[in-house]
Amino acid sequence: MTRTKVPPTGREATFSEDEIIVTKTDLKGRLTYANEVFLRVSALSREEALGQPHSIIRHPHMPRCVFKLLWETIEAKREIFAYVLNLAATGDHYWVFAHVTPSFDGAGRVVGYHSNRRKPDPERVARIVPLYRELLAEEQSLANRKEGLQRSTERLLAFLREKGMSFDEYMLTV
Repeated sequence: MTRTKVPPTGREATFSEDEIIVTKTDLKGRLTYANEVFLRVSALSREEALGQPHSIIRHPHMPRCVFKLLWETIEAKREIFAYVLNLAATGDHYWVFAHVTPSFDGAGRVVGYHSNRRKPDPERVARIVPLYRELLAEEQSLANRKEGLQRSTERLLAFLREKGMSFDEYMLTV
């Protein structure tokens, strides 16, 4: 079952600082596990979530280049940290500070991905929002989505070079 995306309401869905949102996916990013916190905050039932692409919660104001970098990193068997704006099934949004890692089997092969998300510091979110807005504007500046993604990725990498930081370093110090 594929859920139709709802438009953003502008309302924030909340969860507490002591809660952790946890999901696991297969190699293609389809949800194989979702904890109760994820289900509650995303407003999805277990049946609606499992088997669906993790992008079921992608917010339209989240720059795609961040997900491109995320996928490149985890497919290279490395972990990544990122601030992410998500969209609940109700149209409400919620920010998370995500830690995404590959999951390995006993032979060292990647068999899926695991993500833990915490409630981010609102001041840090406020500092990341202008960058994300700029990246999204770059993506949307071209009619060709692929070219827009390339342009925003180049802008993100240039920004990180200017800062002299990796993406993770910036996410951890913003």
